[in-house]
Amino acid sequence: MARDPEIKYVQAATQTAEPLAVCRFTVAVERPYSKNRKESDPAVDFINCVCFGKRGENIGQYFRKGNRIAVTGRLQVSNYIDQQNIKKYSTDVVIETFEFCETKTNSKNPANGENGEAAEYNDMPYEEAGDETLPF
Repeated sequence: MARDPEIKYVQAATQTAEPLAVCRFTVAVERPYSKNRKESDPAVDFINCVCFGKRGENIGQYFRKGNRIAVTGRLQVSNYIDQQNIKKYSTDVVIETFEFCETKTNSKNPANGENGEAAEYNDMPYEEAGDETLPF
């Protein structure tokens, strides 16, 4: 996530319904490298996302800037008139599903490293087996 999610509540279409949560956030997505661009020249796209209802409340509660999130959704182009009476366009991803892409940093899972990230295989201790311990 490129910034903390912002949650606002709006009145639903029917008067008897409870207010609807609207969560807005931005994700940063790295572009893959190509033959025309070097690895040292990073290119990042910032994509505006919007999520409604309980999904939006959950994203607002459990995610912060810097967290990794996987989202699926649909593109929505909308327009509005700004304060200077100029028509503006906005393209957002309307989130339909999302997934956590990392563990909690305070996880006590022994398979995780000290800071909650998955341990690298290269960092794990091993003992070399001799020929006498092999079953074949």
